[in-house]
Amino acid sequence: MSNSMFFTGLSGLNAAQAALVTTGHNTANVNTAGYSRQSAQIASSGGVYSPSVGFFGSGAKVVDVTRSYDQYLTSQLNQAQSANQSLTTYYTQISQIDNLLADKAAGLAPQLQTLFTHVQAVANTPADPSARQQLISSGQAVSNQFRSMDQYLTRLNANVNEQISGSVDQINTYAQQISSLNKQVAMLSNAAGGQAPNDLLDQRDQLVSDLGKLVGTKLVVQDGGQYNVFIGNGQTLVLGDKATVLAAVSSSSDPGRTTVAAVNAAGKAVELQSSMVSGGTLGGLMQFRNETLATAQNSLGRIAIALADSFNAQQKLGVDLKGVLGSDFFSQATPGVLSNSRNTGNLALTPSFADSSQLTTSDYRLDVTAGPAYKLTRLSDNQDIPLTAGFPGAAPANTTRFDGITLTLGSGAAAAGDSFLIQPTRTGARDLAVLISDPAKVAAASPVVTGSTFGNKGSASISAGTVDANYLPTPLAAKVTLTYDGALNQLSGFPAGAAVTVTLANGAPAAGSPYAAGTPVTYSAGSTVSFGGITFKFSGTPADGDTFTIEANTGGVSDGSNALLLGALQNKKTIGNSSASFNDAYGQLVSTVGNKARQIQISGAAQTSLATQIRSAQQSVSGVNQDEETANLLMFQQMYQANAKVIQTASSMFDAVLGIN
Repeated sequence: MSNSMFFTGLSGLNAAQAALVTTGHNTANVNTAGYSRQSAQIASSGGVYSPSVGFFGSGAKVVDVTRSYDQYLTSQLNQAQSANQSLTTYYTQISQIDNLLADKAAGLAPQLQTLFTHVQAVANTPADPSARQQLISSGQAVSNQFRSMDQYLTRLNANVNEQISGSVDQINTYAQQISSLNKQVAMLSNAAGGQAPNDLLDQRDQLVSDLGKLVGTKLVVQDGGQYNVFIGNGQTLVLGDKATVLAAVSSSSDPGRTTVAAVNAAGKAVELQSSMVSGGTLGGLMQFRNETLATAQNSLGRIAIALADSFNAQQKLGVDLKGVLGSDFFSQATPGVLSNSRNTGNLALTPSFADSSQLTTSDYRLDVTAGPAYKLTRLSDNQDIPLTAGFPGAAPANTTRFDGITLTLGSGAAAAGDSFLIQPTRTGARDLAVLISDPAKVAAASPVVTGSTFGNKGSASISAGTVDANYLPTPLAAKVTLTYDGALNQLSGFPAGAAVTVTLANGAPAAGSPYAAGTPVTYSAGSTVSFGGITFKFSGTPADGDTFTIEANTGGVSDGSNALLLGALQNKKTIGNSSASFNDAYGQLVSTVGNKARQIQISGAAQTSLATQIRSAQQSVSGVNQDEETANLLMFQQMYQANAKVIQTASSMFDAVLGIN
């Protein structure tokens, strides 16, 4: 019996020692990231049958060392951390644009206000060279601000590219380590007869957790315990002991963007669609670039293009101090088109602006299918845009128009599968600059001068004349004198080369309008008269024989009428299908980015709270509680001491037997 007691006590001693070692291991790793609490599983060794008596217990044994682990909670935590990291990264990036746009002192709004203040100053004192110089200087300040903001966004895009490259390198490192641990886990588990190498499993889970902070992952556990890791919509990253290598490459559609590609067995990098990369730092960077950065840069470009287009158009409808028709005040960008680097055809596309007021903030993709046939997609909402009937075809059917853009198929031929990225406004802010340096070149005056002849007996008067783009091809070559015939109530003397349009004071067209070129026109007080791109208005009652003149303005020294029209552009709806002014469009951009930043901030805070709650739940299962481990140490110490006492008792009994004479 003493011999049986000895082995029973020894088994308990070994079990207590195993439990103490496991508890000590837990205590040592209380601050180890990813460590899961381990427990020595102790079971009875069973009984020894004694005839006519029954079974006597034979002690205890350690059957396994397990880790406290919940696959569901761990998976939930990884997903929550991945989403939280994505939102945190997004907010870090978008807050930079928000701060740039919302700066009241250094933003664009004060510069635009100063520009139009100086336009008004020129209108008030058109002969003052200092006022004209201030207008040029304020124009330069506006263009500098546009370019500065565009450069900031361009640098931000470059930083995003660098961060994407760094994230891809880290992902490859984690993927290789996970695949290596998969191999080690399988080998050690097989060698140990199926026993789990707990510490290696913890290391692997921690790597998966760290990987999830870089990119969203999906985890599939094989029967042998190996991990298969997928990203996005099923792209394999780790499959058993094999890891797919990712690469950061320049996008084939837009070389200015770095994207993610998977390197196949042949060593070729195959680009992944943006939708396949979500979650984590990498997903946050790509989402920010696609949703906010590109849109912000396009929005700034659209404002710059609309400003240049409308300002230049009005500037060219005036004359400078020397009586010469105005030239462009601002330089204007041209729409950009990028051929995909994988294109096999050699088609050249030529986009141009048709109507800057119809421009959007979106990019477009033109895809070529068999035929060839073409499909145009607006990328901001993925809507297909119908092409002009007959497109593509021989000129002029080689041109289609959409959203203020005219797209012309040029030389070369497209092949099925080719694609083109069209960026109408991307470089609008970058390419804005003031072209005029001579103050005398500011076209503040109207190109035509109107007047009532001295000696007229009636009360009728003619307003200052304005011109539109129809005036530019055929400027007024000779003085026009209109004579009123009281008997017929008609004005005669209109040029023989232009029809005359008359609009009554109530906005309705006059009877007989438009009048044939050179024919008399019925007079009506308050009516607006137009011919050859010139528009003016009559008021009052003329007397028979009264005359009125319209002639070219040969010197705009004291005339600021065109400058007044330039100033009116500040509040004119020239953007977004004539729905917004320059300040309106900029305010919309500031509001959109600010609201998005706030939304991301709120979502990030909520996701952080959720991740914290899930982490607490996961740690309640897997984390090491120092107080609990201390209690376990005392308990297993007492167990060890008790079993040692059993061995001591068995030894005393054996000595007593030996002492019998």
